[in-house]
Amino acid sequence: MATKAYQKIYTHLEAITKATVSLKASGASNDELATVAGRLAQVVKTKGELVTLQVFAGTEGIPTDAEVTFFGAPPTLKVSEQLSGRFFNAYGSPIDGGPEVEGEERQVGGPSVNPYKRMQPDQLIPTGIAGIDLNNTLVSGQKIPFFADPDQPYNQVMADVALRADVDKIILGGMGLSNDDYLFFRHAFENAGALDKIVSFVNTTEEPPVERLLIPDMALAAAEYFAVDKNEKVLVLLTDMTLYADALSIVSNRMDQIPSKDSMPGSLYSDLAKIYEKAVQLPSGGSITIIAVTTLNDGDITHAIPDNTGYITEGQLFLRADSDTGKVIVDPFRSLSRLKQHVQGKQTREDHSQVMNAGVRLYADAQNAKTKLENGFDLSDYDMRCLDYAKDYATRLLSIDVNIKIEEMLNTGWELFAKYFSPAETGIKQALIEKYWPSR
Repeated sequence: MATKAYQKIYTHLEAITKATVSLKASGASNDELATVAGRLAQVVKTKGELVTLQVFAGTEGIPTDAEVTFFGAPPTLKVSEQLSGRFFNAYGSPIDGGPEVEGEERQVGGPSVNPYKRMQPDQLIPTGIAGIDLNNTLVSGQKIPFFADPDQPYNQVMADVALRADVDKIILGGMGLSNDDYLFFRHAFENAGALDKIVSFVNTTEEPPVERLLIPDMALAAAEYFAVDKNEKVLVLLTDMTLYADALSIVSNRMDQIPSKDSMPGSLYSDLAKIYEKAVQLPSGGSITIIAVTTLNDGDITHAIPDNTGYITEGQLFLRADSDTGKVIVDPFRSLSRLKQHVQGKQTREDHSQVMNAGVRLYADAQNAKTKLENGFDLSDYDMRCLDYAKDYATRLLSIDVNIKIEEMLNTGWELFAKYFSPAETGIKQALIEKYWPSR
């Protein structure tokens, strides 16, 4: 955290709420750090000389004559190669028992990259998860969330993506993680021997919820160092953005701001966009790709958090439990990657988009057959084959525990087509059928 030789000190508070204090002070700026009675705080509002500070640990027990010291600067993070393999809290301080990081001090929460310096994302990021790589292929510089119910194993999926993704650096921003989740990530990264390329910023449930608001800024400041300064491909994993938005709501409510939809602050869209718009493909070859988790309330994607997220991001990956196989799958109907066409068939095999489309269409036919069965209609031979195919397809390609390369995913797709259907029933171009249809 930056400090200056000369710090402004005040000792008279005008107002105290559950999360904020207000006082008259000159020269304070938005996002500037301060201490209030020794507790870290940040400027969240200025109106003339009236300054409102958000106290991260809460205001309980703070008297009206508490000493307020302004740092003269917003939060900063020391950046260098020493960040690699380390775990930090929301303030960028080590929580892994290791030494303080030495490096250049960078302000966090700055503006996103100038659009003039952005390139069209066009580099494939394979994850090994077929439900992503085959149907919703990721591209470097993309921003995309997982939508999942709270009981889905989304943190496991995030860890799997981190360990399998072909990138130079992984930055984890954990918000409201349980202690078990924190230890899970730590052990997963250590056991895989991948710690040297992972940097983690963590706020646990035992710490003040408001501290979560610093986590994305810290994670993205580290990401920008590796992507911009070191020209590296960086993958940022943020979990859980719903808990981040809840922290925004806590601050907003305590400041008596009028809530918007679903008790969220009216600034929710811009607060989320400020984070997601840091995703970028740079001309130098460096990139920041953002994958975030947004947990849903009873699968409700109309809630303000997923609703706003959908407008900002380039698609979504929807996790759900498949009742027929008992597997957690990446739902092919509700998932979407709006940039996949930039790499499918260009950096992957020529049959990629045809196999993807045929696979999903036949899976849709199976869902129609299932509806007919539930409504007491007779099933045709084609319907029966579709139902059998759907179970195989969900188990071997949509399930999140499938870890194979894209070429093997395509070969598996062809194998399933040949097992259950005739070439004509797949609707795939004849030239590709002649080249890739498995020989019996």
